[in-house]
Amino acid sequence: MKKLIIVLLSLVMAVSLSACSGGSEAEPEEGSEQTVAESVFTGNYVVSADYVKENLDNILLYDARGEEAAAEGTIAQAVPVAWQYFATCEDGATGDANWGCILDPERLSARLGEKGFDKDKEIVIFAAADQGWGDDGRIAWELIAAGYTNVKIVDGGYNALVAAGLETSNGGAEPVPVEVTIESIDQTHVINTDELVSDYDQYKIVDVRADEEYNGEVLYGESKGGHLPGAIHIPFVSLFDENGMLKSNEELTAIFEEAGLEKDDKIVTYCTAGIRSAFMQLIMEDCGYGNVKNYDESFYRWSAVQDVE
Repeated sequence: MKKLIIVLLSLVMAVSLSACSGGSEAEPEEGSEQTVAESVFTGNYVVSADYVKENLDNILLYDARGEEAAAEGTIAQAVPVAWQYFATCEDGATGDANWGCILDPERLSARLGEKGFDKDKEIVIFAAADQGWGDDGRIAWELIAAGYTNVKIVDGGYNALVAAGLETSNGGAEPVPVEVTIESIDQTHVINTDELVSDYDQYKIVDVRADEEYNGEVLYGESKGGHLPGAIHIPFVSLFDENGMLKSNEELTAIFEEAGLEKDDKIVTYCTAGIRSAFMQLIMEDCGYGNVKNYDESFYRWSAVQDVE
């Protein structure tokens, strides 16, 4: 009889422990819905591929990888564009003053109108995520400076859109021209070489290029290798996880903080030609860093006229 009571008590305790371990206070398992939700990047300038799929009829979609890449395959409704078409790349050569910067309002108005960038529509841009150069971020950054108020980039880029099941084609869509008038360029998140030299000590400088570029290799015709004096190195690719998706806001903020950046700091981002650094500026802003400027003349110009480390 005593043995029977002991066995029954053991069974009751086992059931109780099992119930406690499966209760509502238990930690979520790796890969659970809660964990996945917390890992998604959110912000004013970023949308998911699913958002694009659900709103395709109400947005203007652009492939920032350009016409050559789009010819090999793009989203059927996307108009291919290249950042260089909206910049001063025709006005001289790399390293020249004002090369690769935002076009003057008159030329920019004409080219944006030609490509159908309607200010009254939501504009969504994608590129190649971690496999590219941040071309989507560069064009979005420029549109915002030109006064566009509803501009987004796609988390995960082209691959994410394909994975979401959007229709593809070779070449994409033709633009529908519209009338565009750009009165001026907002300089809030823009800085040139002269301004940076004048106020250098006021800023924390962030180099978003690859390790080999930061460490001195000349890969793209720069005047010399190295980096801006005292520059903090946060590579563009560090923004993404192993699947090519943006890391969560919390993860990215931790990276920025570990690098010594605080949210009220005055920050300048740069790369080789102001492309990856424009993408970085938007992502940092979405993470709460409101005082970030993109140096669009970037290392091409700095290395030609200033000292480097």
